[in-house]
Amino acid sequence: MTQIFDEAGKVIPVTVIQAGPCTVVQKKTEEKDGYTAVQLGFEEVPERKLTKPELGHSKKSGKALRVLKEFKLDNAADLNVGDEVKATVFAAGDRVDITGISKGKGYQGVIKRHGAHRLKETHGTGPVHRHAGSMGSSTDPSRIFKGKIGAGQMGNEQVTVMNLDVIQVDEELGVIAVRGAVPGPKGGVVILRSSVKKVQEKKITEAGRVNPQKASARVNPQKASARNK
Repeated sequence: MTQIFDEAGKVIPVTVIQAGPCTVVQKKTEEKDGYTAVQLGFEEVPERKLTKPELGHSKKSGKALRVLKEFKLDNAADLNVGDEVKATVFAAGDRVDITGISKGKGYQGVIKRHGAHRLKETHGTGPVHRHAGSMGSSTDPSRIFKGKIGAGQMGNEQVTVMNLDVIQVDEELGVIAVRGAVPGPKGGVVILRSSVKKVQEKKITEAGRVNPQKASARVNPQKASARNK
């Protein structure tokens, strides 16, 4: 992450994302596949780093691309194999949903993984002050219900951060600056989509700002402000 300053001099924390160019590798049509979409490829790599099937599929676009992802775009019918989708499809002020693989934390205990409470370290606790404790299962039901918190693998899972706003788009460098943090490590691959949430600006009229009770003519004569009038 980094930070930029707006016109008013306020600091905005942003994440800079390399958003393209993405090349159309495959086109799905209603007649052949039953729906309309395009498969986009990103990050050109040497041919030796791809398997033969991957290389053969990617070379249809004229490039050896490492990352492939399918999108149902509004203008998918107008795109052809080999066309490029650049960062300019987004503009400052747009809202986006960003999906990525979160940082892996390895095998973690129940306290770090789920925020469970720990035991006291004084009398009678023993060397189990960070253990999960009793599971609460006895003769009935004689098992642990699914979803019970416990130790295990933490992180390294798909996470979507929704409704982030685009602060800046650099057409020359092909990058966009998004307010806030996104899933994954530096250099990780993320997927950007237009946000599914619709943000509506609250329209407050001047009449809505006035409290009719406070705006009434009632005056407390005991107040100094009323006596000075």
